[in-house]
Amino acid sequence: MTTASEIGRSKLWQRINTRDIAMLGVLLVVIVVNSFARDNFASTTTVGFLLLDVIPIMMLALPMTFIIISAEIDLSVASIVGVSAATIGALVLREENMILAAFAGVGVGILAGAFNGFLVAYLGLPSLAATIGTLALYRGLALVIIGDASVGSFPEAWTDFVQSRLGATGIPTPTIAVLIFIALAVIMLHYHPFGRGLFALGHSPQAARFVGVKVEHTKFWLFVASGLVAGLVGLYWALRYGSARSDSASGLELTVIAAVLLGGVSIFGGRGSIPGVVVAVLLVATITYGFRLQRISDVVLVIITGALLIASVVAPNYYQRIRERWKLITRAKDSPTS
Repeated sequence: MTTASEIGRSKLWQRINTRDIAMLGVLLVVIVVNSFARDNFASTTTVGFLLLDVIPIMMLALPMTFIIISAEIDLSVASIVGVSAATIGALVLREENMILAAFAGVGVGILAGAFNGFLVAYLGLPSLAATIGTLALYRGLALVIIGDASVGSFPEAWTDFVQSRLGATGIPTPTIAVLIFIALAVIMLHYHPFGRGLFALGHSPQAARFVGVKVEHTKFWLFVASGLVAGLVGLYWALRYGSARSDSASGLELTVIAAVLLGGVSIFGGRGSIPGVVVAVLLVATITYGFRLQRISDVVLVIITGALLIASVVAPNYYQRIRERWKLITRAKDSPTS
């Protein structure tokens, strides 16, 4: 008899063996093209700077994957990063202990995520509307906390750690923590009952409740987890760029959502995989980094991100329609004629 875990592994392999492998192929092509188009692209220095850019997107994309699979969305993640970084900067400006500032910044992220979860899970507000509101709210709070200041006087030991590399590989040391988060996300989504409950929740909250999923409880903690990760990214962002500002990570939510949807997560919920999202994040980051090396303006990069976001939503729907029409044509051909 086939167990539930074996079914979950089978489904994961089916996804990895199709769309995700295709995405990986596209990523390899983009890397090869950039390597020929740009000198020193395939170097440890480039890998290091590219991964430093990947880390915040990857971290935010993991909880976003869980949230979108549950048929919700969080548009406020970048603003939570901003208010977290602003909190850390304001405390450092007051010459508070850096450890205290770090915990405060992450704590603010958790509280912000909990507020989002309360609005969505317990007040029943649509997550799209709720997080659009908190997107503006948290960005405004960041401005109140730190004003127009740009704080950069962080302890060198902290900034040096974020910038440090693993030997001569060029891989940033914080990448180890990201890999741990990815492994935990894979286990929770694809090998744990919690993940199966999320897929059920994305398909139908009523059906999920019928099979024992605590819908409100689950949604609340998903947003708390998103806030926690955004708080950690706020700390990373301040140390990575050596600057805490009220506009830190502004617009990053679009890149995160585009990568998640490009990775095969359905905007309607109930479908997606962590491997697909990981490959999509690397793909989006590589494309963006390649354009930046060619001195393409940020305005054009925003346009490209928007185009990827639209394509990642529209393409799967058209692909599904084409498959359904092909099945109908095939059945018509196979059916006996009178």
